[in-house]
Amino acid sequence: MGMSKNGNNGRNGNPLRVNGKPFRKVDARAKCTGQTKFADDIVLPRMLFCKILRSHEPHAIIKSIDTSKALALPGVYAVITGKDLPIPYGILPVSQDEHPLCLDKVRFIGDPVAAVAAVDEDTAFDAMNLIEVVYEKLQTITSIEEAVVIDEPRIHDYGDGGNIHKKVQLEFGDLDEGFAEADLVREDVFFYEGNTHLPLEQHAAVAHFDADDKLTLWSSTQTPHYVHRALAKTLKLKASHIRVIATPNGGGFGGKSDPFNHEIAVSKLAMMTGRPVKVTLTREEVFYCHRGRHPVLMKIKTGVKKDGAITAMDFQSFLDGGAYGSYGVASTFYTGALQTVTYEVPRYRFRGTRLFTNKPPCGPKRGHGTPQPRFALEVQLDKIADELGLDPAAMRRQHLLPPDTVTANYLRVGSMGLGKCIDKVVEGSDWKNKYKKSPYGKGFGIACSSYICGAGLPIYWNNMPHSGVQLRLDRQGGVCVQCGSTDIGQGSDSILAYIVAEVLGIDPFDIRIITADTDLTPVDLGSYSSRGTLMTGNAALQAAERARELLTMAVAEKLSVPIENLSFADRRVFDVENPETGVTFAEAVVLAETKFGTIGTVGSYTPPRSPGKFKGAGVGPSPAYSYSAAVAEVDVDPETGIITVPKIWIGHDIGRSINPVLVLGQVEGSVYMGLGEALMEEMIYRANRNAVHKFPSLLEYKSPTTLEMCDVITYLVEDADPNGPFGAKEVGQGPLLPVMPAIANAVYDAVGVRIDEVPMTPEKVLTALRDKAKGREGRFGPKDVPNIEWPEPLKVQTPAEGGDGREMPRVAIHS
Repeated sequence: MGMSKNGNNGRNGNPLRVNGKPFRKVDARAKCTGQTKFADDIVLPRMLFCKILRSHEPHAIIKSIDTSKALALPGVYAVITGKDLPIPYGILPVSQDEHPLCLDKVRFIGDPVAAVAAVDEDTAFDAMNLIEVVYEKLQTITSIEEAVVIDEPRIHDYGDGGNIHKKVQLEFGDLDEGFAEADLVREDVFFYEGNTHLPLEQHAAVAHFDADDKLTLWSSTQTPHYVHRALAKTLKLKASHIRVIATPNGGGFGGKSDPFNHEIAVSKLAMMTGRPVKVTLTREEVFYCHRGRHPVLMKIKTGVKKDGAITAMDFQSFLDGGAYGSYGVASTFYTGALQTVTYEVPRYRFRGTRLFTNKPPCGPKRGHGTPQPRFALEVQLDKIADELGLDPAAMRRQHLLPPDTVTANYLRVGSMGLGKCIDKVVEGSDWKNKYKKSPYGKGFGIACSSYICGAGLPIYWNNMPHSGVQLRLDRQGGVCVQCGSTDIGQGSDSILAYIVAEVLGIDPFDIRIITADTDLTPVDLGSYSSRGTLMTGNAALQAAERARELLTMAVAEKLSVPIENLSFADRRVFDVENPETGVTFAEAVVLAETKFGTIGTVGSYTPPRSPGKFKGAGVGPSPAYSYSAAVAEVDVDPETGIITVPKIWIGHDIGRSINPVLVLGQVEGSVYMGLGEALMEEMIYRANRNAVHKFPSLLEYKSPTTLEMCDVITYLVEDADPNGPFGAKEVGQGPLLPVMPAIANAVYDAVGVRIDEVPMTPEKVLTALRDKAKGREGRFGPKDVPNIEWPEPLKVQTPAEGGDGREMPRVAIHS
């Protein structure tokens, strides 16, 4: 049981009090008791520092934990273990499988076991190492293949049997009929290795429990709303007594989307000690937190006509989920959701499974669940075009999904600018004169992709808005925008300012933005799924339009002009027929406040309902979809296998570019990240050394530097979507997706070998080249997928078959 220094679980210290209540006098013991002198008779609680003891065993039962030596160390204020925080939590309601500190079992090297609060980090570190834990080792499961065949021991006692977390089978249309119509049917197997987010800023959090028994947590998080929920649950506090503030975020990319154990641990320690408690994870610990890209093994069977038109597609995915659920159920569905939104796929089947292994848990990384299947699909389409003797760019262009379409799996697509993206990159790269016409060792490849503009459903299903905005207008002409959204470097704060300023006709610098504070801002679900611009933007748009309406009525009355004649621009409200007749924006606010009282408005956004009504239809729907096309130029050295990428041309359908500079930055950042995933980044473990991470440091984990970064030629295609604010769509994640397959396809054009596995390292290229030289298939990649028993298929008639989005009666089958 966790203990504070004085041997009890109450506070040990003197938090700052208010309303004239007395403070303890400072004495000679102030330094050693963690007090800080504030005034002659006031003592502030000095911040304590937290270190977390993590398991060095990948899979074991905790037999005992002895914290007595740690508690006896001078400067230590509290030590807690899993027994102090017995309530489980998780980001998804279906996967509440984590504890802030492991209760009775550890599931990967790095799993948290105990936490210490002390006067400084060095003392906390020393105390952490004095904690004695006795483990009983269990069998370690390190791969997809092992998780499929090993039923016992189970890593978790829930799921779809053994060490299978989730299995799903969805079928849309008659696949047998589709494959019978095909002139060519291809089956291919691919593997996409896991990798991590690698933000420059590590995870960090500070918690303070004040004299009113209210908790404040400052954290580097993308989802303060969901952290708030997890704290209320695990600490058994009233939600109204918890405040979460997302601090300026030095990179997230999905890695800070979960509620984390260190956030809960410092909160508990702050409650016990009565002092602020801070934790900053080391870089190695960030690798253990992970939640990065799932390793995914995939098998795809596609039937096509002679011109490349798809008649049917059957996709299987096997996800290595690591030790916990995280977003994993959603990740599983995402590996099968978006294959249908780029090209016409009239019949489609998806079978997916996620497995538990004794490795750090995987979750959402930029593009959540979709880069892996997009890699498989786009490389297979390149193989199909090659086998049919077709130009892969022209084949894709010919068979694009039309705009304003409901796909076979019931995703409603609105605007669709992929055709223009293809045209731009084909022309810019001089594709027709370069593809298959370059010297040996130089190649060009193309790939396309799509991504969501925010998830259509919240994590906790309800009918409430996904994003809310409050506006407050003051008499001096300033506007305050309050929103729960989190800026993680993508510019979401400035987007709020631009949209409100555009509607009210003022300068963005006249606007104060307050975001990511659960006490001060209305709920926004967080920075994930590329939802910021569309969802918070629409909420801001609605709030600004309501404020403009109030100002318009007041000014129209004052100037005696028709409401429809008034316009807002250049910090003025004026008559468009007589621009000299008008008032300043500040004067307009005064007039409105005089007429209506204090001027404050609200706006909110809820996505339109999805046409899919079947179980599993909640993953994939979005108010809009962005589109990207990329052409990669590569140089492959046949002697070393080294791939270099001199240039990438990328077109992105942004809908409407609100700030082109920010958009270009996001596109180029996606290309950079895609380059790393394609060529070098991987989360790998030493299977013969207890599944310890092989490279948990920035020194050894390979990621591109400026020297490896390619030139990027970006084309912004504006195909406005009616569901976006001013027609805008996402750009934070979508442009990543075509980069990896475009490079893989370019490698084939350069040296005639297929690398069906990411990352495409020199060793793999050399292996494929040597096999080809010996007369074997010039390919590196997996041969097949495990044979598992899939659940009964959930069958849904497609819209073309007259379906209504509901499932048909199930029929049991086995494979």
